[in-house]
Amino acid sequence: MTTTTKTMLDQQLNRARLVSSIAATVISLACGTNYVYSAWAPQFADKLHLTTTQSNLIGLAGNLGMYSMGVPVGMYVDRRGTRPPVIVGALLLGLGYFPFKAAYESGTGSVPLLCIFSFLTGFGSCMAFAGSVKTSALNWPHHRGTATAFPLAAFGLSAFFFSASGSVFFPGNTGAFLMFLSVGTFALTFLGFFFLKVYPHSSYRPVHSGPELSSSQQLRRTLSEEAKSQAGRSYVGGEPGMSPTVYTTPSGTTAPALGGGTDELVEPSSSRDVSPPRRSSDVEAASAGTAQEDIDETSSLVSRSSSLPGDVYVESSVDMDRSHRIDIRGWALLKSLEFWQLFCIMAILAGIGLMTINNIGHDVNALWKYYDKTVDDTFLIHRQQMHVSILSVGSFLGRLLSGVGSDFLVKVLKASRVWCLALGSLIFFIAQLCALNILNPHLLGFVSGLSGLGYGFLFGVFPSIVAESFGIHGLSQNWGFMTLSPVVSGNVFNLFYGKVFDKHSMVNGQGERTCPDGIDCYKDAYYMTLGACAVGLCVSLWTIRRQNHQRLKEAKRTAED
Repeated sequence: MTTTTKTMLDQQLNRARLVSSIAATVISLACGTNYVYSAWAPQFADKLHLTTTQSNLIGLAGNLGMYSMGVPVGMYVDRRGTRPPVIVGALLLGLGYFPFKAAYESGTGSVPLLCIFSFLTGFGSCMAFAGSVKTSALNWPHHRGTATAFPLAAFGLSAFFFSASGSVFFPGNTGAFLMFLSVGTFALTFLGFFFLKVYPHSSYRPVHSGPELSSSQQLRRTLSEEAKSQAGRSYVGGEPGMSPTVYTTPSGTTAPALGGGTDELVEPSSSRDVSPPRRSSDVEAASAGTAQEDIDETSSLVSRSSSLPGDVYVESSVDMDRSHRIDIRGWALLKSLEFWQLFCIMAILAGIGLMTINNIGHDVNALWKYYDKTVDDTFLIHRQQMHVSILSVGSFLGRLLSGVGSDFLVKVLKASRVWCLALGSLIFFIAQLCALNILNPHLLGFVSGLSGLGYGFLFGVFPSIVAESFGIHGLSQNWGFMTLSPVVSGNVFNLFYGKVFDKHSMVNGQGERTCPDGIDCYKDAYYMTLGACAVGLCVSLWTIRRQNHQRLKEAKRTAED
């Protein structure tokens, strides 16, 4: 292949990867709508005469669907590819939100049934989001922090997008806003599905016989004569993101066909007995692995080596970082101390963030009704949506800053990405202090803004930390295990908030519950989260110290070898 042809091909692939990244970002924009719950929850609870605890249970069901299903969804994505869960997620999001619109219009609804539908919205978000994030991670392996930061940031910006759109197009109309959530989340995810594809970073070249092959990044692929003859006529190109096709070679091994769909030609070597130029898909179809080898979407990047005659080598710089040299998952993951350290950090910080995210609407109502007795529902709805938007923008900025900033930490400062989690803990700490001291509702933006920023710092960098610590090959599966932690902490913090708020609430003549005590309605809940922030910071610093020690030991072993 000429240099010009290869350059043109690289440009085409980069454009395709950019389109795929944009699609992943659009899909993620529809996946963070669980965080817009606080914009409509108070009015929904008033219409159906629900307590704050019951309202929080419905919100928690959405969080449960988002986080508890991470493990099976992650395993499915790792095994079957990134595209199928996106289309299923689109359907679940649309079907999950519509019953809330119907319940609001009728003024009645079963709390357990509403929890089930809320769970479906979280489950759908989890499926679509997992596919979009892994697609970005695979398409840009050398800039993974930056690449995943954009879908992660869009996820954080989702609440702002929907709440701002609702305040413009459906001001004060909660029923219409719920319909907008149902249609909007389905449409964004469904349209993004058609452009979401994985384009592996691999270039194939013939290798002359001899000892000159020294790069540790060259992966050996077998090209048997039978595979050569079968590849051109038997290859069935699967959709990017789906399981690779498997071929049987004369040696009894299986050969996974690698996705990519490019027309790159492999030039023959004069010093080796290689067939005339053929499409790279033919070469890919003939690559060999073991019969028992697990085949997932990363097989195109990290195939095993073989020692059979007629080898063709794959040179790739994808395998240069630690995330491509290790693969820790399953029981090995659960035995890792580093996993439990990160699990605890996620549980503490995510639980703190979710408490404010799910209840900022109640904070707004309590402070404004105490501060100004004349405010009406339309004013309160506008204020709720404003604070949800502030939370969302803060989350967006935090995800973007921590994703890009973590790459800067690693590549320039040679520091751990976990420093972003330590910074997130400090931001949360300041947010809790604000919540405990702000009496003027005009200043409540400090609580929502800092809470969103801290939550964004947490989730913007965490997938990259998981990939770096345990390997990219099981990223979705391991990320699923990690996101189980907010299921527990989110329940604890949110239910405690509900109990505190209900303790100070009273029922008026219309059967609506209201809290007349201002900041005292929720103050005790923020004392608990303030202490949790201190614990989260300590665990983050402990993790950084231990990571540095472990990496130094690994470097020493590598030098000795």
